[in-house]
Amino acid sequence: MTPIGAEAMRGADRRAQALGVSEERLMEHAGTAVAAAVRALAADTDRLVKGPVVILCGPGNNGGDGYVAARRLALAGLRVVVAVIATEARPTGASSTRNWDRIARDTGITKIHAPVARDVAMFGQGIEKASVIVDALLGTGVRGALREPIRTAVEVIDRARRTGVPVVAVDTPTAVDLSSGEPSDPAVRADLTVTFHRPKTGLTTRRGAAHAGKVLVAPIGIPPDADRG
Repeated sequence: MTPIGAEAMRGADRRAQALGVSEERLMEHAGTAVAAAVRALAADTDRLVKGPVVILCGPGNNGGDGYVAARRLALAGLRVVVAVIATEARPTGASSTRNWDRIARDTGITKIHAPVARDVAMFGQGIEKASVIVDALLGTGVRGALREPIRTAVEVIDRARRTGVPVVAVDTPTAVDLSSGEPSDPAVRADLTVTFHRPKTGLTTRRGAAHAGKVLVAPIGIPPDADRG
């Protein structure tokens, strides 16, 4: 498959919805693919007995994908912690909100709201006990330098990874540009990136690939006609 950049991916997403594929359906497929990858990684590394899957979710649709993954992992019997790294505990996008509401009713999923850097830092003190960390902070819409509390969350993920906790990125490691591959400082370094629909140009560059780790391309139901913009 030919790689595409961030803007082309956003266009394919919009055209898919115009063709009748709902945003919520795309999100469901994306989160389900992430959950499957997390389960496979955890099984390969025999880490599930060591702690929960910790999913750090940002305020947008990348976080919405994380909520779907959390629900799928919990349904599979895994221990799951969701940390909402955003000013508001409840997202604003319609599809992300619906998926948040679905896991908010699930008493088997631990939910943590970290609206400021201090809260994220406190949460991060125990994150090295996770079996796997999922980076669902920011996706194709990242622009410029990271702001708090996302910046501290990226630093928390990096510290945990250096202790041996594997990191799975949703679509792109946070703060890596999907078109150019240029990372911000800081930017997440993942062991595995589950990217959607088609390979992303930025993840094929030297610097982008170094942050992405192994890249898995997951279909999410975008029809071929949506690529023809």
